[in-house]
Amino acid sequence: MINADDIKSIVQSGEGYNAEFKIRVPNKVKELTEEICAFANAAGGVLLLGVDDDNVIHGINIDNRKRSAIQNSINDINPHIHCPFYKVDVDEKEVWVIEVSSGVQKPYTLSGAIYVRQGPNSQKLISVEQMRDFFQQSDRIYFDEAPCSEFIIEKDIDLDYFKEFRFAAGLSQTVSQEQIMNNLKLILPEGDFKKGGVLFFATSPEKFFEKAVVRCVAFEGDTKTQIIDDKVFGGPLVSQYKQAMQWLKGKLDVRYKIKGSGPRKEIWEIPETVFKEAIINALSHRDYYDKGARTTVEFFENRVEITNPGGLVSVINPKDFGKKSHSRNPLVFGLFERIDMVEQIGSGIGRIYEEMKLAGLPSPEFKTEGMFTVICSRPKKKKTSEKTSEKTSEKIIRLIRAKNNITIAELASEIGISTRAIEYQISKLKTDSIIKRIGSDKDGHWEIISPDF
Repeated sequence: MINADDIKSIVQSGEGYNAEFKIRVPNKVKELTEEICAFANAAGGVLLLGVDDDNVIHGINIDNRKRSAIQNSINDINPHIHCPFYKVDVDEKEVWVIEVSSGVQKPYTLSGAIYVRQGPNSQKLISVEQMRDFFQQSDRIYFDEAPCSEFIIEKDIDLDYFKEFRFAAGLSQTVSQEQIMNNLKLILPEGDFKKGGVLFFATSPEKFFEKAVVRCVAFEGDTKTQIIDDKVFGGPLVSQYKQAMQWLKGKLDVRYKIKGSGPRKEIWEIPETVFKEAIINALSHRDYYDKGARTTVEFFENRVEITNPGGLVSVINPKDFGKKSHSRNPLVFGLFERIDMVEQIGSGIGRIYEEMKLAGLPSPEFKTEGMFTVICSRPKKKKTSEKTSEKTSEKIIRLIRAKNNITIAELASEIGISTRAIEYQISKLKTDSIIKRIGSDKDGHWEIISPDF
């Protein structure tokens, strides 16, 4: 049983994959039971009655009649699942608690339907095909809910990122690390850290899951004949996302818009939001059971392709693509959602379409068989033989920002001009106090010192 301090901690952490709040008992008690059924089909969770969506404890009085109605409704779940249902006094207010364990006889149904937890929401599966697929998946166990017995918290967790996550999620600094991990359901009853927690918080998840990395590859031209850059990014999933985005920024044309005295705005040739949605989608929904493939970002002269192992999740009907969502990794998805890196479920694909349309670019292409791939066309380049010094210097700045130890030869290769021309531009940038060299030509790096850049 959880106590008053536990409830305060859960409320402070907010609703999520493993926590649901209700300020009152719904008129249709079945709505509560649907949430309970969804928790049982996932990793378990806790339902608090007397708490609102803004994380405020109001308290609630539940008489014997309502309590009996709730219990009878819970008994309608098939197969039967035992859920402790009790009240706790929190600062002289009654909060009623329903604890739900992850069921061992999945799938659990209510009135013939299966309910599953997706981030902070519950989703109903009603077709026979969806139920069959879910049964197979629950038999297989969600990858991110399985134990990683080799992971040792004291040795393998990235404490700096854990603190960063804590801040981004708005979690109190007074709550202990252990309590937060328990609230987020990162640890199994036996004490093992879940694989989803390893992916999100380990210093090196790739140490435990070799292919849990993002590979970024740039090709010459429009085919995969010649590789001109190849990077592999590991670390916590959010770090992989940030590194992949920075790599893309160094490859794409990015211009800056300054309005009044406010900060400048970056305008990517393909909207930044498109890549945010596509890369987080890949990291959240990829099939981590597939040990033969990695998430990849491929850069061509005419397009960018982002691919992850695992096609469209089988419980999603192709006609509902872009409208509904079902994550292979609900724990990971829920953690991304806690730090506001994903929005409402099923809306990401629509945003990609909309952003490409607003940018005047062709609609993205999606391939969903076997591997999930999104293909975004780059703007067609205007034919011109003119290369202004300003254009070249902007490219140099952009490439230095992406890789501060980039060499003259690499700059020449990326921009497509001679090393002598690069040296000329570098000399001008130094003279204009825009960049400077720190250290030797061999082991040093560039630093951008102008506030205008």
